[in-house]
Amino acid sequence: MTLNDKLATIQTKFKSKKSRFNSFGKYNFRSAEDILEATKPYLLELGVSVTINEELIDNHVMPIIQTTATVSDGKNAIHATALVGVDLNQKGMQTPQQFGSASSYGKKYALGNLFLIDDTADSDATNKHGRAPVAKTKNTLTSKSDLAFKKAKDYVKAGGKVEAIKAKYALSKEIEAELTTL
Repeated sequence: MTLNDKLATIQTKFKSKKSRFNSFGKYNFRSAEDILEATKPYLLELGVSVTINEELIDNHVMPIIQTTATVSDGKNAIHATALVGVDLNQKGMQTPQQFGSASSYGKKYALGNLFLIDDTADSDATNKHGRAPVAKTKNTLTSKSDLAFKKAKDYVKAGGKVEAIKAKYALSKEIEAELTTL
C-alpha cells in the first residue's frame, strides 16, 4: 500500500466528534488533540506517523504561525499547511495565550487539511428557524488619514490581498486605487 493509499484510508474512515463546547459562541467543536486522538488507531495499523511542526513568520504587520501537519511512512511524507495570524491586540489575553491560541488553531486547521476534515456546520447550526438573516454592514474606508487605511497599506505591502480588505470595508474608489498600486 502506498502512502497515498494509507492517507486515503485515514481520510475516508476518520471520525472525530465535535465533543467540546464553546459557551461564549454557543457551538460544538473539535480540537487538534481530538483529531490526533482519532488518528491513533490508524498509526500502527497502517505503519504511519503524524507530526506537527510550527514556524513563526514575522511580516511586520502581525506575527504568523505556519503549521505543517505531516503523515509519513518512514520513506515518504505528505504535508498540509495552515497559516494563522497572532492577534497581539486580543483583549483579556497575555502574550503567551495569544500565541497559544493561534498555535491551537494552526494545528487544528493543518490537521483538517491533511485529513480532509469537513468542518462545515450541520443543518441544525445553519437552520434559521423561520427568522430572516440580519444584514451585516461593512465599515467604510474613505479617508487616507484613517488609521485603518495605514493598517490596510501595511497589510498589502506585506503581501496581503486587497480583496480581503474589500471583504471587511467598503472602499472609496480613491482608496481602492491606491491600495491596488502598492
